[in-house]
Amino acid sequence: MNRKQRTEMLINGSPQLAAALANEIESRYPVALIEEPNHGLVMVKVRETAQKSLFYLGEVLVTECKVRVEGTVGIGILKGDEPKKAYELAVIDAAYGAGLKETEAWTALLQSEGEQLAARRQVQHKSVLRTKVDFETMDTD
Repeated sequence: MNRKQRTEMLINGSPQLAAALANEIESRYPVALIEEPNHGLVMVKVRETAQKSLFYLGEVLVTECKVRVEGTVGIGILKGDEPKKAYELAVIDAAYGAGLKETEAWTALLQSEGEQLAARRQVQHKSVLRTKVDFETMDTD
C-alpha cells in the first residue's frame, strides 16, 4: 500500500482510526513537533478536456503539519481546517517512514477501511445513477 492510498483511507475513513494509530505511536515514541498545524492555500490545477490544456481553477484551504519520530520527518496535509487530523496524519507518516514495527499491523486495518470506503462509494454511485435520465427512451411527442 502506497502513501497516497494510505492517506486517502485515513482522511476519508473513520476519524477514530487515524486518532488510534497516532495515539499508539505517541504512547511509545517521543514525537517532536517541527511545524505546528497551520493553514495554507494550494492552487488547484485542472485539465480542460476540449483543448487538453492546464489551467488553475482556484485555491483550496489546506491544513498542514510536520513532526519527527525516531529521526524521520512525517508530513500531514489535508483539505479544510482540521489541525488535529493533520497532526495525526503527520505522526502516522513519520511512523511509516521510520519503518516502526507497529506499522506492520496497520496494513490489515487500512485495507479493511479501504474496503468499507469502496462499499460506501458504490452505494453512493448507485443512488446517483438512479436519478440519471436516459434521453433515448424519453417521449418527445
